[in-house]
Amino acid sequence: MSGTITHIFVAPARKAPTKSLQAVEAMKDQGLEGDRYFEARNRSGPDSQVTLIEGEHIEAFTRDTGLAMTPAMPRRNLVTREVALNDLVGKRFAVGEAVFEGIELCEPCSVFARNTHREVMKYFAGKGGLRARIVRGGVIRVGSPVKAQR
Repeated sequence: MSGTITHIFVAPARKAPTKSLQAVEAMKDQGLEGDRYFEARNRSGPDSQVTLIEGEHIEAFTRDTGLAMTPAMPRRNLVTREVALNDLVGKRFAVGEAVFEGIELCEPCSVFARNTHREVMKYFAGKGGLRARIVRGGVIRVGSPVKAQR
């Protein structure tokens, strides 16, 4: 498995607009610099450090439903291309200089639906992304490779 990062987003506070970045520092056991989950008081556990979603699923939603969906709308931190995120649950993988561990699937929720379209609840079931923790920090850039660890 080898894919790439196509978009990076952080949100400094709950409900704040996401900010698109070209690069971000991932900090071990914390999160992405500038994101609200970087601060421990905003995290409910290790799965709140970073979220990822497959860009192909976002594009398919628009194609299949005719409803607009941009890469920022799901409010996931990292958008990937050519990465089967569901396969990374319980596994370590490199993203640029950082290493993550897949914790659990990031299923669509009422916030996702409220910020986009109610159809996301059904459409993104099983493909809403991945929650991960950062086991080794480093810089992530748009275009960084995503590679499974052995």
